[in-house]
Amino acid sequence: MTTPRATGQPEVRDDATWIVLTRHFAAPVEDVWAAVTEPGRLERWIGTWTGDPASGSVTLRMTAEAEMPEEVHHIEACEPPRLLRTRAHGEGPDGDWHLELRLTEEDGGTTLHFGQALPDPSWARSVGPGWDYYLDRLVAAETGGDVSGIDFDRDYYPALSADYEARFPATPDRS
Repeated sequence: MTTPRATGQPEVRDDATWIVLTRHFAAPVEDVWAAVTEPGRLERWIGTWTGDPASGSVTLRMTAEAEMPEEVHHIEACEPPRLLRTRAHGEGPDGDWHLELRLTEEDGGTTLHFGQALPDPSWARSVGPGWDYYLDRLVAAETGGDVSGIDFDRDYYPALSADYEARFPATPDRS
């Protein structure tokens, strides 16, 4: 595996700062869609979900982090095999987590654009390394790599935090 690096970039949409990370796969869009939506394939790199998507929500259990509680993700948009947008209700000051997966076919394969709205840009210092970790696990799972060899504590956090702090300056206090 190559040395992990900070890949998230800021994007401003509707007055919110998003962190957007991309990964390219030498695979058709339908295959990448399956890797990010089918419970069995999802479990290889992040977790699994239960429930009926037709109801408008599913429960996600992240298996790579044993201490993580299950989260209900409300499906705001689902347009297979191109777009999935969810919102998970956060407890306390964290607020809701707005997540978006967009898939585009290009360059002989599929590019995954993963984004999360940040309540404060300074969140990128911890959120960015986390999503780089999970997306690198996705790449390993889909290319036959060693998912278990990807180490969050050793290679992602806090190792990538300074790069994210530089890209996402904190919102100034306006009080």
